[in-house]
Amino acid sequence: MARLPERKVKPLCEVTIVTSGEAEDAVAELLQRIFKETASIYSNRDKEVSAVTVYVDRPLKELRALEPKLRAGFAEIEMYGLDTAPAEILIAKVKREDWAESWKKYFKTIKVGRKLLIKPSWSEEKGAKGQAVVELDPGLSFGTGQHPTTSYCLRQIVEALRPGASLLDIGCGSGILAISAAKLGYAPVEAFDFDPVAVRVAQANMRRNGVEKKIQCERRDLTKLPAKSARKFDVVCANLIADLLVDEADRILNRLAKDGRLVVAGILASQFREVQEAYEAKGLKIQDTITEHEWQSGLFRAV
Repeated sequence: MARLPERKVKPLCEVTIVTSGEAEDAVAELLQRIFKETASIYSNRDKEVSAVTVYVDRPLKELRALEPKLRAGFAEIEMYGLDTAPAEILIAKVKREDWAESWKKYFKTIKVGRKLLIKPSWSEEKGAKGQAVVELDPGLSFGTGQHPTTSYCLRQIVEALRPGASLLDIGCGSGILAISAAKLGYAPVEAFDFDPVAVRVAQANMRRNGVEKKIQCERRDLTKLPAKSARKFDVVCANLIADLLVDEADRILNRLAKDGRLVVAGILASQFREVQEAYEAKGLKIQDTITEHEWQSGLFRAV
């Protein structure tokens, strides 16, 4: 039998922006908007810089022609008070097999107390008895628990677990919070995000973890939800920018149970006071807060 010729595998291109920690999320959104691919963030907290990366199947020459568009995007981000420096653009070809392996250097197993284990698919680590296990690959999703705002939310979800507790995840990203909640035993669990890419990724991760029937995950716009909701949740996680948390406080709180817990994250430390004052004015009291690098997160309880 004649031997078929080997199919030549085309290389991918890697686009990486080296930026400041405070601008990493904004830069990730910029890359996603330009390249229509989900960006991953690798942070070096010692040097206070982050590498924001997308992998695209497009010619190198075409990608380099987009550098002026990227620079314009940096300028736009700077207008919102975020320092993008050093704003270094790195574009290079990468073998597909190298791309597949590269994730393993950055995503390590995460343990949240004794109740929750988050691990990549290639890890052979087994959960301890009674420990919920969530499997995520950063190559397929964003939001793997590595970012301090996500890890804070995970700790609060574990701490707040009670029999019959329910959870709402606003701005679900990869779905890591909703998946973890469903694995821990929260019910019902609902999640939504404005970004259709995030919703597709979250739904895929839910299927991978076998909890797709336990979570209602949809694309929704928080600003257009009904002002009042009949369904209330014991825990509401809102990993959103400060302006949205403040402007939509009434909609968010209308979905919180009478004695529920509101976990807010994704907030620049310089903007947290504004968020705190907005929710305290609505009758909530801050129970816990933590600042990790430029990010501040907090837990509010209804008084």
